[in-house]
Amino acid sequence: MRPNGLKLYATCAMLALAALAPVLWPGYVLVYDMVFTPEQPLNAAAFGLGDALPRAVPVDAVVALMTQVVPGQLVQKLALLAIVFAGALGAGLLVPTDNTGVRIVAAVAYSWNAYVAERLFIGHWTLLLGYAALPWVAMAGLRMRDGEPHAWTRLVLACLPAVLSAPGGILALGTALATAGRRKAWQVMAIGVVLNAPWWVPSLLHDGLSDPAGVEAFSARGENWGGPVLSVLGLGGIWNAEVVPVSRANPMLPVLTVLLLGAAVFGLRELSKRLPVWPLAGLGVLGAVLALLAVLPGGVAVLETLIEHVPGAGLLRDSQKWVAWLALPFAIGLAVAVERLRARLLVAVLLLGLLPDLAWGGFGRLEPVHYPADWAAVREKLVDQPGDVAVYPLSAFRRFDWNDRRTQLDPAPRYLPGTTVVDDSLLVGGKVVAGEDPRAARLRDGDLSGIGWVLVERGTPGRVDENLLARLEKVHDGPDLALYRVPGAVPDEPNGPPAAPVVLAWVAAGSLIGTSLLWRRLPVGRFAAPRPEE
Repeated sequence: MRPNGLKLYATCAMLALAALAPVLWPGYVLVYDMVFTPEQPLNAAAFGLGDALPRAVPVDAVVALMTQVVPGQLVQKLALLAIVFAGALGAGLLVPTDNTGVRIVAAVAYSWNAYVAERLFIGHWTLLLGYAALPWVAMAGLRMRDGEPHAWTRLVLACLPAVLSAPGGILALGTALATAGRRKAWQVMAIGVVLNAPWWVPSLLHDGLSDPAGVEAFSARGENWGGPVLSVLGLGGIWNAEVVPVSRANPMLPVLTVLLLGAAVFGLRELSKRLPVWPLAGLGVLGAVLALLAVLPGGVAVLETLIEHVPGAGLLRDSQKWVAWLALPFAIGLAVAVERLRARLLVAVLLLGLLPDLAWGGFGRLEPVHYPADWAAVREKLVDQPGDVAVYPLSAFRRFDWNDRRTQLDPAPRYLPGTTVVDDSLLVGGKVVAGEDPRAARLRDGDLSGIGWVLVERGTPGRVDENLLARLEKVHDGPDLALYRVPGAVPDEPNGPPAAPVVLAWVAAGSLIGTSLLWRRLPVGRFAAPRPEE
């Protein structure tokens, strides 16, 4: 590796450490949707065969398999570091230049921005893994466009981090289509359909639909006087104000956003002489439009209609996530725009300075904690025990004393063995967004049919009906958790999608991945037909 190449790798590593150094301390970072446990259970829901919509498929299955051999906290730390390091490195390598300073500008612009910060702070680590994969997907797509032998195998492998989640898989597919060109579009579509099958097959087979009330609740928000439009164009605008960095209120930010975007457009014009970047730029525009659709006239009505009637359209909720498509052309365009300047590194420093509160884990937002001993004790009591577990208080999120009252997703489904039922309705901005699990709906009505155990989590807001608990048999009573057995419980019949098509989807995706790995190991042309001798 050349010294200049080492500088890029070192810079990317420094960016990852600057943002996530506290994450390396022992323990688990539990914030909003990010939940890791020592050993995640491998159950039917992890493969998309549960009662609820498969929102965490296939990532739950992958993490469950990994934590059978590697501690969950190590999996989390590696995943978070990979987000910043791999995203920065990929963006830097995508720029066709020998100038390391230019590559560093692209690396910083792509990995140190509002999108990365806000999605980290809200715990969307699987989405960010997909985001980090996009530069690598783009490079693989460009190789396919150029007709490189077996480039499709590079594309398959580059997409793997992205297809851990549905949004990530769609982001990767769009990026691949934009870079591979029209002649290769059918190959890209085939790869995308197969790799994403583990989540879209059970989604289409599931009876439930998302609540259209989520459209307005999860729409983009303004973070400064520039409103939602300039916030989104600056790669921010997430719906949850609690995860927005304080620096996003900087009154100069809207002006700087316009200037930086203008510079990026200029850079893309220059870059188009070396790379076919306009389809990628067009994809960025599409991402911005989708992100802003809910705040445009008539946008809410359109999205609500789609979500109410089209299976899988719930992906359009939280539409700000699609602005990820804008980040890559912005980063490489800005880098090329400053290519002729001697102050390239000053631009990188400016980008860092515009978002100082991503550093050091958001200055306290991302701090590891340890699960209280009660969690391991309850898990041990439930091992090999029949019956599903209902969790109280009825709420999808918790604010435990032992986690400094941070808002976090209930860890029970990913900590306890077997199947765990939690209330999946959400309270957003004073509005209730209905859940999708019919069993959770029955719990809200006080119906414990099909439930074998009740777990009460203490030290978090919410109330539990004492009359309900009085009918149950207490088997564990600790400072943080209480576990009750439901007398005479009769298990529910499985109510998920049919298993055969879901299994077939997993087999198809696994076969494609395995074939790609094998093909990468084989000498080029081993199976090619011999050329006729002249």
